Amino acid sequence: MRKHLYIKGSWVEAAEYRPLYSPYNGMNIAEVAYANEAEVEQAIAAAELASPLMARMPAHERASILGKVAALISERADECAHLIALEAAKPLKAARAEVDRTAMTYQLAAEEARRIHGETIPLDAAPGGEGRIAYTIRQPLGIVAAITPFNFPMNLVAHKVGPALAAGNTVVLKPAGQTPLSSLLLAELFEEAGLPAGALNVVTGSGSIIGDILVQDARVKAVSFTGSPEVGIGIRRKAGLKKVTLELGSNSALIVDQGVQLDKMISRAVTGAFSNSGQVCISLQRIYVHELLFNEFVEKFVACTEALHVGDPLDPYTDVSALIARKDVERSLEWIAEAKRLGAEVATGGVSQDNVVHPTVLLNVDASAQISCSEAFAPIVLINRVSSMEAAIQAVNDSRYGLQAGIYTNDIGTALAAAERLEVGGVMINDIPTFRVDHMPYGGVKDSGIGREGVKYATEEFTELKLICFKKE
Repeated sequence: MRKHLYIKGSWVEAAEYRPLYSPYNGMNIAEVAYANEAEVEQAIAAAELASPLMARMPAHERASILGKVAALISERADECAHLIALEAAKPLKAARAEVDRTAMTYQLAAEEARRIHGETIPLDAAPGGEGRIAYTIRQPLGIVAAITPFNFPMNLVAHKVGPALAAGNTVVLKPAGQTPLSSLLLAELFEEAGLPAGALNVVTGSGSIIGDILVQDARVKAVSFTGSPEVGIGIRRKAGLKKVTLELGSNSALIVDQGVQLDKMISRAVTGAFSNSGQVCISLQRIYVHELLFNEFVEKFVACTEALHVGDPLDPYTDVSALIARKDVERSLEWIAEAKRLGAEVATGGVSQDNVVHPTVLLNVDASAQISCSEAFAPIVLINRVSSMEAAIQAVNDSRYGLQAGIYTNDIGTALAAAERLEVGGVMINDIPTFRVDHMPYGGVKDSGIGREGVKYATEEFTELKLICFKKE
């Protein structure tokens, strides 16, 4: 199966193709185009040519196209889920959940396209403003570069492509090297839905080659990137005055206060830690449990973890499967070994089989260990004992990241204090930090990035606010 570039509404044969292998069993899945500079330039030129048409397109037409894509994804849900499981080694039941969310994200984008609006400004509120009428409008930026990761290869694409098109922009999409197939399928669906040629272009290949061109080309007006802090910081430096939205990951934490009913939340916490093998930006990686509950929490958490089914992502019963690449397996095992050298105890897991790291629970992890202070992106979680909520909040904040955090507590004062003091973009009270629905504002502080996703908020990011002022006489 050979997969071409999608440029200006056509499948374009590339000068080079490279094999794509399954992360789970190494099977050759496809031969995928590996774009060169000239081919990326071709995609940008196509997006530029389509920009005036998209900018003039009525909101109801943009909404209709996005709504049709949502319906097509739902109609072909099994095919989409199978493709995600194949290219990303995401367990099939998690892939199905992602497909459902993706359809909803495009439906939300369709609705948002109909309500992009400005506001009237009462200029006579200030001296000198008399006799004037003013209002604002939001206009599309032009070309949006969407650079997306492997872990949610359909829904994180939707969070960039959907709002960008809803606002009347055109898009050049660079999907992750391991997961291009779902993005190429998306191009088919948008074509079927009636999107004008050039409004969406998909270029596959090297992140450094394609990304550098997109970030530095003056015709590209905004860059939306999800990935590592190192790459994101580089994009910010190169982007100049472009609008930039960066979602750069985390080592998300959960606090468990004394008095919490553990049976109501243990399975939820285990899911947050090990869903998609921990390859989730808001995966639960650090848990700080009050000392009065620590032993009971560990016992129940470990038991629930050991009940997870590990194996083939195409098996409908699988909970945890392969990591995306062998190097991530090796890094995970190195981090576990380092934590052990620093005094941590492995309560369960700590081993791998081929590219599968078994769900791992570490206890009493030193704060300097990589597994504590860096992003694991693997099925590894640490559980540490704390003597007070003050100590727990300090431990959560002792991080270069700040995407989301959670706290389970029965005390409203503790909940309010945590909501105000936790240095993150979102605080989940009586839930895990892995909670997300697709219309909420989503983004972080510190090295977790800048800007906010969530359909409404991303749509605003992809527009320019313009003031229009009339003098009556």
